[in-house]
Amino acid sequence: MPRLTITLSEERHRALKESAARRKKSIATIIEESLEMYGIKTTESARDLVARARRQSALDDRAALDLAIDETRKVRSK
Repeated sequence: MPRLTITLSEERHRALKESAARRKKSIATIIEESLEMYGIKTTESARDLVARARRQSALDDRAALDLAIDETRKVRSK
């Protein structure tokens, strides 16, 4: 598993350690969960999410693409 070194303020580091201890989880687990909640997903989990959405929708590929284009245009026009 890759390792990552980050620099945190003393206060943030202490808060992270305390949170991990209170929840009986590792700091790595707290960070992983936070990234997940923030929406940072692996390519595989993003593909799974899209596949589940496609299965649950009643749209064929063309209708899904048209809807995506329409929604993108709405956001850009704001």
